[in-house]
Amino acid sequence: MKPSFFNVGGLPRCVAATALVLGALLCAPHADALELPRARSVPGGVALVDLGPALVAPQASVEGVPVLVSGRPGGWTAVVGIPLEAEPGERQLEVRREGAPLERVRFAVTPVRYAEQRLKVAPGKVDLSAQDLARHERERVRSAEVIATWSAVAPETLRMQPPVPGRRSGSFGLRRVFNDQPRKPHSGMDIAAPTGTPVVAPAAGRVIDTGDYFFNGHTVWLDHGNGLLSMYCHLSRIDVKVGEVVATGTRIGAVGATGRVTGPHLHWSVMLNRSMVDPALFLADRGG
Repeated sequence: MKPSFFNVGGLPRCVAATALVLGALLCAPHADALELPRARSVPGGVALVDLGPALVAPQASVEGVPVLVSGRPGGWTAVVGIPLEAEPGERQLEVRREGAPLERVRFAVTPVRYAEQRLKVAPGKVDLSAQDLARHERERVRSAEVIATWSAVAPETLRMQPPVPGRRSGSFGLRRVFNDQPRKPHSGMDIAAPTGTPVVAPAAGRVIDTGDYFFNGHTVWLDHGNGLLSMYCHLSRIDVKVGEVVATGTRIGAVGATGRVTGPHLHWSVMLNRSMVDPALFLADRGG
């Protein structure tokens, strides 16, 4: 008698085995399944867009800029940074799946109203001299190159620790008016702390830039992977070098008052797909 290649239910055993393997893959934990930041689909926020199941992680982008995708075969999520200057309404995510045509997934951006703050600073920090303006333009070009960083290595985590203890002295999105002159909304979180207070990496990453900038003072940029970057400004000292890989909690510098400031504090920014987003959405304690 020849061996049977069919199960009792009539399915070929090879098909049944394949189904079992697929089921196991869809349900099993995956190394890329990270705890996600808090969703807030507003200008300067983070949209979590469900991409559904797939054996291979889909690729996603917004206006040609790659977007971080996290999850497991049973379900993938695009973690999309929304620019502060984005208009409320509908935005579009381009999704590429293995062996499938390009797909467009829409998500909504809702309005938000951020607070306003008026500050007095030295006139030279608002009305720039020709020399300072030229310096700022050079630095702006350099910053744009840093901001465009994309590394294929996925982040170890999407939950961060505060880089320094202290009171939040300036919230993300705050519309600042310097010497009665409106400026762009605040693109980070300010944490007040004494000069010299250690600043640590809130998550593992690689140092991709350090320097002394006109507005930001002594600055460090970290690349956490897949377009997730962070920036630390106004430092009194820098304790890392470009190319260095740091673990969560590694000292990267110290609080200071360099650049355009009214007192010692840390300015901390988080960027996703080249968009500055609210760092509070990434805090492990869900603060903010």
